[in-house]
Amino acid sequence: MQNFDVVVIGAGPGGYVAAIRASQLGKKVAVIEKEHLGGVCLNWGCIPTKALLRSAEVLHLINHANEFGIEVGQVKVNLAKMVERSRKIAGQLSTGIKGLLAKNKVTVFYGEASFEKANTLKIKGEKIETIEAKNVIIATGAKARMLPGEAHPRIWTAKQAMTPEFTPKSLLVIGSGAIGIEFASFYRTLGVEVTVIEMQTRILPNEDSEISALAQKQFEKHGMKFHLGSTSKLTLSKDHVDAVISKDGKEIEKLKVDAVIVAIGISGNTENLGFEKTKVKIEKGQILVNEWCETAEKGVYAIGDVAGAPWLAHKASHEGILAVEHMFGVKGLHPIKATNIPGCTYSHPQIASIGLTEEKAKSAGHTLKVGRFPYRGNGKAIALGEPEGLVKTIYDAKTGELLGAHMIGAEVTELVQGFAIGKTLETTEAEIMHTIFPHPTLSEMMHESTLDAYGKVIHY
Repeated sequence: MQNFDVVVIGAGPGGYVAAIRASQLGKKVAVIEKEHLGGVCLNWGCIPTKALLRSAEVLHLINHANEFGIEVGQVKVNLAKMVERSRKIAGQLSTGIKGLLAKNKVTVFYGEASFEKANTLKIKGEKIETIEAKNVIIATGAKARMLPGEAHPRIWTAKQAMTPEFTPKSLLVIGSGAIGIEFASFYRTLGVEVTVIEMQTRILPNEDSEISALAQKQFEKHGMKFHLGSTSKLTLSKDHVDAVISKDGKEIEKLKVDAVIVAIGISGNTENLGFEKTKVKIEKGQILVNEWCETAEKGVYAIGDVAGAPWLAHKASHEGILAVEHMFGVKGLHPIKATNIPGCTYSHPQIASIGLTEEKAKSAGHTLKVGRFPYRGNGKAIALGEPEGLVKTIYDAKTGELLGAHMIGAEVTELVQGFAIGKTLETTEAEIMHTIFPHPTLSEMMHESTLDAYGKVIHY
């Protein structure tokens, strides 16, 4: 029986990163993966969706080429080629993960893992094997929540939406979180009639309400339709889906669409792992862990989506490193602060945020200094032809602490990292004000928004 210092169950963005870090610390490491190296994120989530969204962005620019002094002929959309490019990129990166694990001398087992006891794992692959581990990291990820009932070819999860067998002319998206909005934006750019249903009273309900309102306004300008505080009842047919939309118990609209994308959240992959043979505890579909990602079973950790929200790849990767370094006594560690984790939505326009919303900051008892700077006041945004957007910053009026930053507009998913570094360094408004931002860049709006919070804005 092979014995390892660390065995990681799942090779997604949390699992493979944890395995590499453990190897760097000189440990004997194994990964057990039942499907694809890179997990859902690399193969069916973060990366391939961004490839598709890039295709949509190129199409958007072509459709507006005349504004930039470029004349183009007839434009044709080839969804099959977009999907082919997306899958090729996912495959390339999955191969890259295989190379990284080999470079770091991580043993890879392909199959399904389950606990025989806390330090013993059975692997069901081409053959059945049993291995021992001094430490185990559970990184099994999550799966999309589905509506009750049997699977149907016109009811799509994100995976089906990324590899459609046909191009819909009309689409209903249930759920307006990041995943739902990204697919709604992608298909709308392709010319599909898109309607979004959200049970909450606003779209992107985890974002600052001001940003949510601006996002809805922009999406509606692009032709999307929204039903908020609403639910739907679906009737499935071979070649379409009938939807009855209700609000406050009253029917408000009937729709006939080619397909429905369900984006109502995810649930952790906790089934068939043999947890009953351990002390690992599960609550509401997620593994309970402490601030160091430890479960109730000594030597067993859980990271990423299976350990709870926020369900983000970068959070999983960070937890993977934290768990490994904690189990081997690395000094100077700090638990993850949820308010230091940035979130991004790669729609058009993009949305990005970090920290507390204005509402949550007020409810937490902070007296606030809030700054805003619009894209139309920024030279680079105007030159790019992207004058719609906003950078909003929230500071504690007493201490100057940066409490949150919330943005909508071109490339905000890249800009947000500046605020993430600032929060990690526990910045105040003074450091941001004294930072010299390059000109002309979109990043100048981060500076101007901070200046605005303190009545010192220059360009608006």
